[in-house]
Amino acid sequence: MKTGLLDLDVYGPSAPTLLGVAGRKPAMNPDKTLQPLEAHGLQTMSVGYLVDPTQAMIWRGAMATSAVRQMLDEVQWGDLDVLLLDMPPGTGDVQVTLVQRAPLAGAIIVSTPQEMALADVRRGIAMFEKTHAPILGVIENMAYFEDASGKRTHIFGEGGAKRVAGETGAPFLGEIPIDVALRESADAGAPLVASQPDHPASKRFREIAAAALENVARLSKPAPRIRVI
Repeated sequence: MKTGLLDLDVYGPSAPTLLGVAGRKPAMNPDKTLQPLEAHGLQTMSVGYLVDPTQAMIWRGAMATSAVRQMLDEVQWGDLDVLLLDMPPGTGDVQVTLVQRAPLAGAIIVSTPQEMALADVRRGIAMFEKTHAPILGVIENMAYFEDASGKRTHIFGEGGAKRVAGETGAPFLGEIPIDVALRESADAGAPLVASQPDHPASKRFREIAAAALENVARLSKPAPRIRVI
């Protein structure tokens, strides 16, 4: 399956570090479109490829909106089966611009379990429902820490994201634990699924991805044109 990853977190782009391509720049095509960078079998693009990582991203809404439009309209993605869009938290300019310009197959909401984080989950679900993008599922990140004996400690509370998924009728895709190997691989630019495919967390990611794709086929409908005022 040909897959692309578009990092739309314009204020804190993490794809360059996560994918181990920090410092590389995308090539410009003759038609002035950008060529995605390939990393770990993915076609990728991020605002982090285009800006100085040492500089603060002090952007007003119009600048963030312009960046999103460029990433969507001026990148030569080619023939992809799936384009995954990684967005910043909240329901701000990036999200509004996206739902205006791109027909989405669906949205996946990621949250930690504690109550303070769940308000964003509820707002995100409500926004995508209003813009007619189906909720493909909710993922609970940093769900627990499991020590060598198998004992689980729920550092940030237990089951909060799963509970909100049930309350809103959204599918629950699964839990991602706190894992040292997962943190180390991300910092090293060697995603765990690629560098350690047999690791339990890698298997969990693949299960979640498979469930999300099943929900695309089950829940997606032709998207209406959205106008937000």
